Amino acid sequence: MISVIGLGTAASKIASLFSEWPQYNVYQMNDKVGRTSKYKFKLKSFERPEEYEDHPPNLKKFFSTTDEHIQFIIVGASFSSNYSLAVLQQLQGKKIDVVYVKPDTELLTGVRKLVENVVFGVLQQYARSGLFNSFNILSNHNIENIIGNVPIKGYYGVLNSSVASTIHYLNYFDNAEPEIGQVSRVGEINRIKTCGMLSTETLEEKWFFDLQSPRDLCYYLCINSEKLENDGGLHRRIVDQLKEKPKNAFRKISYAIYESAHKQSFGFCVAHTNVVQENSE
Repeated sequence: MISVIGLGTAASKIASLFSEWPQYNVYQMNDKVGRTSKYKFKLKSFERPEEYEDHPPNLKKFFSTTDEHIQFIIVGASFSSNYSLAVLQQLQGKKIDVVYVKPDTELLTGVRKLVENVVFGVLQQYARSGLFNSFNILSNHNIENIIGNVPIKGYYGVLNSSVASTIHYLNYFDNAEPEIGQVSRVGEINRIKTCGMLSTETLEEKWFFDLQSPRDLCYYLCINSEKLENDGGLHRRIVDQLKEKPKNAFRKISYAIYESAHKQSFGFCVAHTNVVQENSE
């Protein structure tokens, strides 16, 4: 089992989507919670960011039932993200994967922009130091561009579903045996990463964040059973396409092919690095 924890209202909405699958225990932390219960914690809200740091919540009892593997979701620029360090410190000793959903920073101003800059930078440094297993950056701006036309009504629901389903499938791949291929073990120092959609025909990547200086690149292809059984040239085509990808002494490529339970084939890609990412603006 994996415990999925959403910090803040927006992150809690993403976390709640994992309730669809039985592999997860879902915890939500935000100021909209009516009262604290086993899986929901009511956070206090404040006017100024420093007040969050001065009033960290005591989560010893709330976190007493969490699993050893934690996937911790934060949405950048939310005021609740000011709690992140205090909350994560109370999960020490667990395997923590931070999922950082990055807002469109070009539209941020004032305090929220400062909050996003600080939290984004500090959490990456913590990941590099080994306190987290990984720091996965996903940009709402990139996700919207990949999906295409997203209606205003239900806008965040569409983006949130893409985040949740991608993380879920990557968890599945990490615990399933591929038909062929093997994703290589990522270097210990490469804890900062992103992921994206992958075309199973052309192996074109559509990244959820434009990662600077990617090191380890992993390709996950989920192919329907008919194609796996009848397309004799499929593996060779995939390998040949992978060989055409840019690589060097610092940039490694690996892949794994799985059988899909669906008629439609699909794929995901993950890129890892040890380089702290900067805000582009």
